[in-house]
Amino acid sequence: MDIFALFTTRVTEALLADYPELNADLLSRVVVEPPRDAAHGDLSTNAAMVVAKPLGKNPREIAAGLVERFKADSDVTAVEVAGPGFINFRLANPIWHQVLRSIGAQKDGYGKSDLGRSERVNVEYVSANPTGPMHVGHTRGAVFGDALASLMAYTGYDVTREYYINDTGGQTIILGQSALLRYRQALGETIEIPAGYYPGDYLIAVGEALKAEYGSDLLDKPEQEAVLIAREAALKVMMDLIKADLALLNIHHDVFFSERTLHGQGGDIQTTLDWLRGEGMVYEGRLEAPKGKAPEDWEDREQTLFRATDYGDDTDRALVKSDGSYTYFAADIAYHRNKYLRGFKHMINVLGADHSGYVKRLQAAVKAVSQGEADMDVRICQLVRLLKNGEPFKMSKRSGDLVTLADVVEEVGSDATRFMLLFRRNDAAMDFDFALVKEQTRDNPVFYVQYAHARACSIFRTAQRDVPELDISPAALAAAEVEQLSSAADLELIRLLAAWPRTVSAAAIAHEPHRIAFYVHDLAAAFHSFWAKGKDDVGLRFVNATDPKLTLARLALVDAVRQVIRNGLGILGVSAPEELS
Repeated sequence: MDIFALFTTRVTEALLADYPELNADLLSRVVVEPPRDAAHGDLSTNAAMVVAKPLGKNPREIAAGLVERFKADSDVTAVEVAGPGFINFRLANPIWHQVLRSIGAQKDGYGKSDLGRSERVNVEYVSANPTGPMHVGHTRGAVFGDALASLMAYTGYDVTREYYINDTGGQTIILGQSALLRYRQALGETIEIPAGYYPGDYLIAVGEALKAEYGSDLLDKPEQEAVLIAREAALKVMMDLIKADLALLNIHHDVFFSERTLHGQGGDIQTTLDWLRGEGMVYEGRLEAPKGKAPEDWEDREQTLFRATDYGDDTDRALVKSDGSYTYFAADIAYHRNKYLRGFKHMINVLGADHSGYVKRLQAAVKAVSQGEADMDVRICQLVRLLKNGEPFKMSKRSGDLVTLADVVEEVGSDATRFMLLFRRNDAAMDFDFALVKEQTRDNPVFYVQYAHARACSIFRTAQRDVPELDISPAALAAAEVEQLSSAADLELIRLLAAWPRTVSAAAIAHEPHRIAFYVHDLAAAFHSFWAKGKDDVGLRFVNATDPKLTLARLALVDAVRQVIRNGLGILGVSAPEELS
């Protein structure tokens, strides 16, 4: 039961009863939400102000008419006009009790919705160059993208998780050269790794594998051929390593798309450029010199350009380099046209902080290749600073100068890594303090939330011990007399539980999974606070052997808290343990 959706429907129906000429598009802008100040009531709506101008009426006049209609609603105990035309509602206790029953009935389904109406959405995340293991700089985007994909699926979208493999270009040649050096090392040569090569020990295994397969035969091949052979071996090993690293965080993709498939005669890039030319989106011209430092892809010459400014970008973009090869952006356009032709009209790309300049050009590309039919959201994940007790933290590394994803997970675990990286907006830089994450205190957000779930489970064990004759089966909980829950503390907790469906929908619409982390933390705090009140007030204890009916009602409330925390942690990819060591 989504109480906000319920009252949105009731408010729009009341508007239509008074003003049948109102159209659906206008009514879709009506919002029912918690008031900014809880002292003003339980719900607030902007309905009167939304429709006032089209109706040519004063919003307070419209609001006054709606107030009269809701005075007859048995679920409303008070309703009043506030400010320029807001309407504030106070709700009767029985409707909160209905919320509690709906959680018990829906369980894992509480908060799920058909918001997405099964529309297909492609979430592309990680897409790290396959030149080494995942490092901490990739980890935030990996966790964010995975949680966002789960959130979209939870709200009714048909989600495809995609990884774009950058398996062509100069960096893969350097990878092949670096692997070939390790091959020579495996054959017994003493090597020195030149500047610009990949120095990580992870390539030693590639060298050993090449030795096992080719013996010394690669030494007899032309260097260019040997490098390509070494590159292919290294790319396979690196992708296997990346997949294994991601699996440490329970991250798995549905599609691994190879950039290499876009290239070559008759490939997607050539096909896309031909199509762009046919649509008049490409021309031969010269770009003005950019202000400040010129980017690497700028050349002062006549060249093939995409009309990116026609689609919202700051400048037109080059598609072909002076040597005749395609620019990275040409591949990006072709890749996103490929997504569109695969049926994706909603695309989300999760990129690192160093790609913030790509947002407008990617959105322009998608708008162009779909002729305005598809949309693209680019989410930028800012940098993570590793700390220990507030000081910069360095660990032993497998990959040269980088702290790996595996290092982080080994140090603090998957749950802590995922939750902490989601407990902040993706576009804000963050500190990740290893000492804090390992503490079992309220200052550690992941422990605080998981402890709330474990405490809820513990309360049920306490009930079995202290009131053994009390039936606390799911059927008994469903039949509990939750009407007994009438204290301010009871109702405050139920109100927070009632906000879960709206929180999920809002997070999905905004593409902000951190809202889920914030919500479960707030719920955990409210639950811990309720438990603490019971130490001083017998009437607020969850288990009271002298009042089995109230105990059963409170257990229904505890079960609802436990369920919603589990639902929220599930979206985040974090476990909900029944006990903590």
